[in-house]
Amino acid sequence: MLEGYIPIFIFMAVALAFPIVALSLSKLLRPAAPSVTKLEAYECGIQASGGARGRYTVRFYIIAILFVIFDVEAVFLFPWAVRYRQLGWFGVAEVAVFLGILIVGYIWAYKKKALEWV
Repeated sequence: MLEGYIPIFIFMAVALAFPIVALSLSKLLRPAAPSVTKLEAYECGIQASGGARGRYTVRFYIIAILFVIFDVEAVFLFPWAVRYRQLGWFGVAEVAVFLGILIVGYIWAYKKKALEWV
């Protein structure tokens, strides 16, 4: 009964061991003498003009979240395109409803002025 799970356990062991071994080897093999130049933000000689912890407006995060949401929803069209012939008109109706909801989301975001950068 458990013989069917042996490949899974082996795969999990390899998946856990690989990053641990890779990180350990990289720590052992890397040069451990950081210089002042290596610790700077840019090695090309350009001095940093400010801190790396700047503040962003909320609008930036809203646009980023909207991009991720609509991008992920667009990825759901790929399986439909692969099975287009098998789904027939039912699949076309499903995608029409899906794209209708997506368009309503775009219209809502546009009316809330969430897509305007300035």
